Amino acid sequence: MSSWTIIQQSLPVFIKGFELTLWLSLIGIIGSIIVGLIVSLLQYFKVPVLHQIASVYVEISRNTPLLIQLFFLYYAFPVIGIKFGAELCGIIGLVFLGGSYMAEGFTGGFNGVSKGQMESGKAIGLSRWQLARYIVFPQGFSLSVPAMAANVIFLIKETSIFTVIAIPELTNTALDLIGMYYRSNEYLFVLVIGYAIILIPLSIVLTLLEKRVRYGSFGN
Repeated sequence: MSSWTIIQQSLPVFIKGFELTLWLSLIGIIGSIIVGLIVSLLQYFKVPVLHQIASVYVEISRNTPLLIQLFFLYYAFPVIGIKFGAELCGIIGLVFLGGSYMAEGFTGGFNGVSKGQMESGKAIGLSRWQLARYIVFPQGFSLSVPAMAANVIFLIKETSIFTVIAIPELTNTALDLIGMYYRSNEYLFVLVIGYAIILIPLSIVLTLLEKRVRYGSFGN
């Protein structure tokens, strides 16, 4: 059987893995952005108690591999009676990891907002919420776009680790087929193409977005 025939026969299975990878990535990225924004604002405004909790979360998340986090969620939690499905574990793990990376990116952007603008806002009586809404968030978010774009690419690539808890995404699909039919070259080729289809166009779009934001922010 020719390599091309093997690739054609495997496409329906890979398409399912491709769709699942996109879906899990989308949910994980959206969740990471939301968590990252909340954590970053808590740290920026140094909200009592919550600021310290957010800092501990960032340190734990950034300094433990996603692989260990997934093992903990999928294998350790059931011991204490908490059970999650594999896909939910994957999403929780991705959000837990991605939230901390997004938080660091947003914090860098928020710290780039002029202190003079913050003082002016306080002088006219703006509350913390109003400062965040009208001054910190609009400017800080645009400054955070490069870091956020890099984290989006990073999180999509991290979905390949989901194979350790048997989520049938792209990498798991390829490994399963290799294990059954021993045609590594063909299936790895499709795997590479699958990730390239996701990441190359996305990388181009994010690069254009960065340039647009940079032009809007700095005028060059």
